[in-house]
Amino acid sequence: MYGEWFVVALQGYRAPVPHTNNYKPQTHKPQPSMLKPAFQKDDALLADLKAAAGHPEQLHIWWLGQSGFLLQYVGRRLLFDPYLSDSLTRKYAATDKPHVRMSEPVIDPAKLTGLEVITSSHNHTDHLDAETLCPLFEANPNAQFVIPEANRAFVADRLGCDPDWPIGLTSGQTTTVGGFVIHGVPAAHNDLAVDTKGHNLYMGFVVELGPYKVYHSGDTLWFDGLENLLRPFAVDVAFLPINGNKPERRVAGNLNPDEAARLGRDIGAKVTIPHHYDLFEFNTADPAEFVQACNQHGTPYHVLRLGERMTIGQAVE
Repeated sequence: MYGEWFVVALQGYRAPVPHTNNYKPQTHKPQPSMLKPAFQKDDALLADLKAAAGHPEQLHIWWLGQSGFLLQYVGRRLLFDPYLSDSLTRKYAATDKPHVRMSEPVIDPAKLTGLEVITSSHNHTDHLDAETLCPLFEANPNAQFVIPEANRAFVADRLGCDPDWPIGLTSGQTTTVGGFVIHGVPAAHNDLAVDTKGHNLYMGFVVELGPYKVYHSGDTLWFDGLENLLRPFAVDVAFLPINGNKPERRVAGNLNPDEAARLGRDIGAKVTIPHHYDLFEFNTADPAEFVQACNQHGTPYHVLRLGERMTIGQAVE
């Protein structure tokens, strides 16, 4: 159905892209004092990055929590929208909107090296966190930073960097960085906001890595024409949010599980992977609902655990 080359490996397991996977719904909700454990973290995660380097022709993907995904291909690494601190939990601890963490961090950002590209899809702290990004850039001094062009001044202020340093994109623009071809796609969070020059404040990215094409949505709702923008890219992997859009949360919203499943199907993604859940108690979703929706709509999918690797490419004998 997807061609001989498209194979999924999970820490040594290899199988064709499934409509179901080994995801099992939790039988109980964790108490506030409990953090959901990572599948692997810290030294184990770093060891897995090293092990994956032995198969450079394959695309390796790790979920680092919230909207953070690490991609590795031919020895090069790109990191989408990392949030690896507790800055928001501390910031909102004494407010009427506490950001109570649900799951443990997978890695100290200062230990994550070998990165060539890091992205920030928009200015919300879980996508533009100084406590994550500053240690990352110290550990990766040659890494390039790709952001929405509209957010250049904001990024410079938050990170204390030269405003000319990041690489800015807006919808319809393309750049090649570190061997990755990166296309800017608009995102609606909650609307298709632009600055006075018409540059998008919220963005997604389609990244080409050799034969593979990966879409990271950033934070977005399903706006008119999104599927038509994405279909021509023939996306292999789509990272889509599932936390939904609930006004009572008093934060901008995203796709819900059913919308993510339908969008993944409608753009023809070979596999859709959910994100933006299991970080904060007030703004999450149950991935079991995404699984159910994918089964209903015939959407190929996979649910990654924190720190877990998914490998795509020719089967390794």
